[in-house]
Amino acid sequence: MPYAAPAREFRFLLDEVLGFDAVAATERFGEATPETVNAIIAEAAKLNDDVIAPLQRAGDTRGARLENGVVRTSPGFAEGYRAIAEGGWIGMAGDPEHGGMGLPFTLNAVFNDMISGAALALGLNPLLTQGQIEALETHASDEMKALYLPRLNSGEWTGTMNLTEPQAGSDVGALSTKAVPNGDGTYAITGQKIYISWGDHDFGGNICHLVLARLPDAAPGTRGISLFMVPKLIPDAAGEPGERNALRVVSLEHKTGLHGSPTCVMAYEGATGWLVGQEHGGMAAMFTMMNNARLQVGVQGIGVAEGAYQHALAYALERKQGRSPLPDGTGSIIDFADVRRMLIEAKAEIFAARAIALACAMAIDMEKATGAAEWTARAALLTPIAKSYGTDTAQKVTYLGVQVHGGMGYIEETGAAQYARDARVLTIYEGTNGIQAIDLVGRKMMDGGEAAMRLCDEIEAEAEAARGAMPDLAEAVWGAAESLRECVEWLAAQDMQERFAGAVPFQSAFARVLGAFYHLRAARAAGGAGPRRALAAFYIERLLPEHAALIAQTRAGAAGLYALEPEDLAS
Repeated sequence: MPYAAPAREFRFLLDEVLGFDAVAATERFGEATPETVNAIIAEAAKLNDDVIAPLQRAGDTRGARLENGVVRTSPGFAEGYRAIAEGGWIGMAGDPEHGGMGLPFTLNAVFNDMISGAALALGLNPLLTQGQIEALETHASDEMKALYLPRLNSGEWTGTMNLTEPQAGSDVGALSTKAVPNGDGTYAITGQKIYISWGDHDFGGNICHLVLARLPDAAPGTRGISLFMVPKLIPDAAGEPGERNALRVVSLEHKTGLHGSPTCVMAYEGATGWLVGQEHGGMAAMFTMMNNARLQVGVQGIGVAEGAYQHALAYALERKQGRSPLPDGTGSIIDFADVRRMLIEAKAEIFAARAIALACAMAIDMEKATGAAEWTARAALLTPIAKSYGTDTAQKVTYLGVQVHGGMGYIEETGAAQYARDARVLTIYEGTNGIQAIDLVGRKMMDGGEAAMRLCDEIEAEAEAARGAMPDLAEAVWGAAESLRECVEWLAAQDMQERFAGAVPFQSAFARVLGAFYHLRAARAAGGAGPRRALAAFYIERLLPEHAALIAQTRAGAAGLYALEPEDLAS
């Protein structure tokens, strides 16, 4: 399956659109010089093009399986994983004190974008470990950090997160897994978890599970949840994997896609665990990992969309059908207006989503480097937008990819459908996109919309700067930003039920306007002409107008959603 990591696109975004030099100018990330960044992007592209992308189809057609209690992974996955680990890609953003490279999180996001386009099922594994590394760095004891972090950063051990239970999906507070003190500083963990990505594998080393559970005196709901480290193999006195812990894989979920990524039902049967952070402080610790994962899931969506787009473009360039409508056409289906529309729309959406995600990652880096409250607010605001828009883009572009293939897209041998099946879960896990929207209009607007208003200010300033070279595009972007500002003001004055009713369309409207902002900036960086301007014009003229309808939906309120009773919804 054709895949070429878009290295030039990443460099353009970081250098010309997002201003990554501000991150490199901080003391914390001073080593991220242009030369270093270019070398990292080039090496990441080489790994994903040459080693990871060839594993994509085998991960789908010969997925993970459970044999005698052990998960056997897809052909080539173990070798691919070792290449990732040996290259230092897992711990690239980890603390150097514990074996990490200390690089900006933004570069981590670039790598995860690439690996998601190359083979998402395998790329899920290091992403989970990276999230666990951040959670342990923030909340674990010094002893736990010393034991686990060097091995996680090196990829010798891998990490998972265990939240969901059969009776407790998004309502994490309903979980019932128990943690009983053993009297020696450890705890006996008993319960069942579902949807545990990469809960087991045959790569070797140890598998480190972060598990949410309740202590005997725990309060109901989320306030009574604690977090525990429960390794598959209990480390011995030297820190080496020792005896098998009392946990097992019950079964593997039969999924629509991502067949190469084993999604496990896990049983903990008095397994030995160690408390991470404070008693009853599990949600705060787990949210450190989840917030990392939410942005990275958005990045995964962008990567999958890139893979699907490249696959569709290659087909459109080769497929001969009908008479070309162009006098000097190629003779392939890319000459047809509707095929051209689908491909350009996919490219425009990917660019916008990628810019938003990397802007969010840069805000996280600036927050870490400066501690400034404004960066904290920016990162928090952009996270749900980046997750939702990135994964919505995955749905749209992977389905467009099938459509470009026509009937052949529905035939599994072409590989086009795999992208759509693999991507489908992305809008669901790490908090559905509806939950992201509720977070956006709820907790992320507790400041009365100030952080959102600052973004509107930046968008309008960019539009003003572009008026000379691109007055038509600039005016459209300025007007959209002003409409968004008015919507933010309206939402901030509503009660939560009204906000929640319009949360999803508002989130989509925000993403639309941000996407136009970054397209306009890209066009201006390219001199207001050429392919960048043409792509920006497509987005601003054809996609940006959707923001008005989305804002109208946002303002429609909650009453209409409850005008039909449940019995009225029956056929």
